[in-house]
Amino acid sequence: MKIFDSIVDIRSFIKAAKVEGLSIGFVPTMGALHEGHLALVRESKGNTDITVVSIFVNPTQFGPNEDYEKYQRNLEQDSQLCDVEGVDVVFAPAVTEMYPAKDSVVVKESALSKNLCGRTRPGHFSGVLTVVAKLFNIIDPDMAFFGQKDAQQVRIIEQMIRDLNFDIELKVVPTVREYDGLALSSRNSYLTAEQRVWAPRIYEGMQKVLSLYKAGEKDVSILRQALEAVLTGNDVEVDYIEFVDWKSFESVDTVNDGTLLAVAVRVGDTRLIDNIMFPSLSFS
Repeated sequence: MKIFDSIVDIRSFIKAAKVEGLSIGFVPTMGALHEGHLALVRESKGNTDITVVSIFVNPTQFGPNEDYEKYQRNLEQDSQLCDVEGVDVVFAPAVTEMYPAKDSVVVKESALSKNLCGRTRPGHFSGVLTVVAKLFNIIDPDMAFFGQKDAQQVRIIEQMIRDLNFDIELKVVPTVREYDGLALSSRNSYLTAEQRVWAPRIYEGMQKVLSLYKAGEKDVSILRQALEAVLTGNDVEVDYIEFVDWKSFESVDTVNDGTLLAVAVRVGDTRLIDNIMFPSLSFS
């Protein structure tokens, strides 16, 4: 497995691979790798010749008072996990490599990012799109792999690929969960023992909503109340519970096929997100 921290070096490697006719799969991450990331790696290895994993904690997607400084960083451990999974290349640039002095161009999205995390985390998606666009240009992948847990991010990146004419196929991999339903996230490690016991309520509540939907209930106000009743506890604050159309990310009053239920909850200082798509639990 090769590890690069230079844009020039990884571009040289990619160009040589493409001359040989090899396809490139790309898994962008911020490190602190877990089984959710490794599921993306396995999908890439099953669909492309060379798998590239980027490990970069992107400062531009963190807002004031968010967890950029304390975000886990362990390149040695992450690299070992990648090596075991058969990753071909790890790209781990420094911040100064990705954002040279006097950078002044950013990528912004004006419609899909107005709701949900775009509303509660101003500037977040501009940071995400800018770094992903830069990584796409550096890695030049044939396929890029993202997890369903970050549903709004996935939809916005899908739109960017279309609108900016990236020649990349986007693959969405179902959310990987703990034994009790909690969606895997690097931020789960921030939870105290008591908070970790509470956290599976998010998935339990969404499952309750799904059961009500399958029984015939489609009224968003009733379904939201059912979920709110589950998401109560000490030091728990619901950031949002939103039912949106998957394509437009506009809020809906009635649930139908293609509706996404998205949830964000702060448990202590830790922000957890999750989602399900109706009527199934994965994207079509």
